[in-house]
Amino acid sequence: MLRYAITGSDVGESHAAMISRARSWAEEGVEYVQLREKQMAAREMVRLAERMVNVFAEHGGRTKLLVNGRADVAVIAGADGVHLTSRQGELTTEQVRRVFAAAGRCEPIVSASCHTLDDVARVVAEGVGLILFGPVFEKRVEGEVVVAGMGLGALRTACLIAGAVPVLALGGVTSENSSACLGVGAAGVGGIRLFA
Repeated sequence: MLRYAITGSDVGESHAAMISRARSWAEEGVEYVQLREKQMAAREMVRLAERMVNVFAEHGGRTKLLVNGRADVAVIAGADGVHLTSRQGELTTEQVRRVFAAAGRCEPIVSASCHTLDDVARVVAEGVGLILFGPVFEKRVEGEVVVAGMGLGALRTACLIAGAVPVLALGGVTSENSSACLGVGAAGVGGIRLFA
């Protein structure tokens, strides 16, 4: 089972606390970490990403760092790739690859959030490497459910559409319901609270 941890720091969480979590994820063998700090300035994000890359390297490099929506930060910091959202006007997988190639970097890992089956078909056609599909069970913000889950049936269909591209279940996934996600074809699970 692939595990994909997403940072979602509380306002004011120190870099030291985030690095401590990154170290724990690496020790636990989490395969992917998405640095998702939307309010953080680019310079600060580069410094944090560089530190995370170093932590993961110290633990054998099995944990891969993906930067949310910022190919420039990913390249400068030496991250393994980029996570893309499903919003219109965002970077495409091909654009991320061109940025990495122009910088003389290896082929990046590109993951993408998908919230509809049409999103899944589109990113598969673009050549994305990983799909985070959800919310499967629910989406919460500050403890309140803001989006109901699409359910395991939708996750199963997303996996079928994705074919060989791994789909990770996102949204309300817990250690108790993760096996149900795997049972319908998900390659793993992702989330913020799941890995807190």
